[in-house]
Amino acid sequence: MGRRRSIDQNAILDAAEKVVVRSGAAHLTLDAVAAEAGISKASVIYDYKTKQQMIKAVLARGLAQEEQRIGAATDSVAPGPNKAIRGLIAAAGSAPPDDMRAVATNLVAALAQDKELHGMVESYIAKMLQSVLESSTNPRNGLLTFLALEGLHSIEWHDFKIWPEEIRAQLLRDIAWLIEAPLPPADPV
Repeated sequence: MGRRRSIDQNAILDAAEKVVVRSGAAHLTLDAVAAEAGISKASVIYDYKTKQQMIKAVLARGLAQEEQRIGAATDSVAPGPNKAIRGLIAAAGSAPPDDMRAVATNLVAALAQDKELHGMVESYIAKMLQSVLESSTNPRNGLLTFLALEGLHSIEWHDFKIWPEEIRAQLLRDIAWLIEAPLPPADPV
């Protein structure tokens, strides 16, 4: 009977994130992760055969954590129309932590170069958007609100601009206004 494996996969992924934050996704190697985690390269290879598998695991974990955070925020808003977009706004109540922004920023290059990774994020966004559109009393308003919120996220997640809390709170109130704002009639398609 073989020896029981006792290396925590989350510890390996934590080490991978630290390497990405410190050195960028381009310098994420199985050797660098093993050194950061204080384990052998063979232990890393046991779970992640390639750099791409490791990046995929880091991305999948990050998306799952974000989905849980948004789910908890959505559960906290009052029942009623527009619940999905109101939940996204509630989840956006605080700026993303610096370490999460750093990982996201560094993984963008990997996303652009890998169709599978790109597809993971594309599916995640499509799922959120579908939920917003299905729960919105006016899907056009829901879509505009979603796009404004994602614009704010994109600017913050990629570290282009972080607003002071009072300005950020006003931006989120303005974005929330879009949920029920009167819109001009849509142009015929």
